[in-house]
Amino acid sequence: MKDFPSCFGENGVQVSEASSEAHMTTTATSKIAQNLVTCVYQCRMRNLSYFIVTLTWSKNLMMGQTLSAEIGDANNQCLCKVDIKPWLFSKRRGFKNLTIGSKFIDIYWDLSCAKFGSSPEPIEGFYFAIAVNRELILVLGDMEEEVHKKIDATSLTPNAVFVSKRAHVFGKKVYSTRAQFCGKGQIHDILIECDTMGMHDSYLLIRIDGNPVMQVKCLRWKFRGNYTILVDGLPVEVYWDVHSWLFEKLMGNAVFLFKSCLSAEKLWASEDQSWSSKDRQSQAFGFSLVLCAWKNE
Repeated sequence: MKDFPSCFGENGVQVSEASSEAHMTTTATSKIAQNLVTCVYQCRMRNLSYFIVTLTWSKNLMMGQTLSAEIGDANNQCLCKVDIKPWLFSKRRGFKNLTIGSKFIDIYWDLSCAKFGSSPEPIEGFYFAIAVNRELILVLGDMEEEVHKKIDATSLTPNAVFVSKRAHVFGKKVYSTRAQFCGKGQIHDILIECDTMGMHDSYLLIRIDGNPVMQVKCLRWKFRGNYTILVDGLPVEVYWDVHSWLFEKLMGNAVFLFKSCLSAEKLWASEDQSWSSKDRQSQAFGFSLVLCAWKNE
């Protein structure tokens, strides 16, 4: 179980014993890390080709609010990358047109009225859209009507799947984020309450939309583990590692992984049946959420 973050490759969250040098930079790193969210989407076109879109939302005192959008091909090779700094008034609303080989890529965004919570990822009052060769492949936000006014697209309903999310959260005992475990399903509020101060009564409690779904007592004996919960009637595997919180002298981070156990058949049941089984096997099925939780003492 201890190697669970390795499924995210070299850019994944690493859970290991920190060296003394790493300890020296933990505090500085955590101040930056707390305001970073990375979301990955698989976007399929009508000709069955698809793209990997990676959005990184971040916020810090030096740079303000920033958004980085990276578009990759089916082999996850980067085709283009666009950096947006909406904290600058002129960048809160705009568009960018790119030509990559035979592909014409249009990117539109409007964050001028966006509302944010504790996360750098906006909650409402915004849109972000990408079209390839005049076909919409991704639309985010609650302003779709504005997107259709801006983009003269041949396809108005993009076929995108939310694949994974990596977030850094900051708090004392309570850590929260939002996630969508199944395709275009409901967005859920996830709250993790973790008390590691008690010698005998340390505990971990996870709530989904305010409802308790998992509790671990005697955390000093169960600082790593996994458990299966149900979300939207589907099994979601939860892994946790709070070793650094309990046994390291300086502040470290705990890691939580939520991974939906959704089969290919269920994920794409409502999709175009002409999609070949080979294409299905090439996709990353289900959804993964990684939370790096940093203590704010």
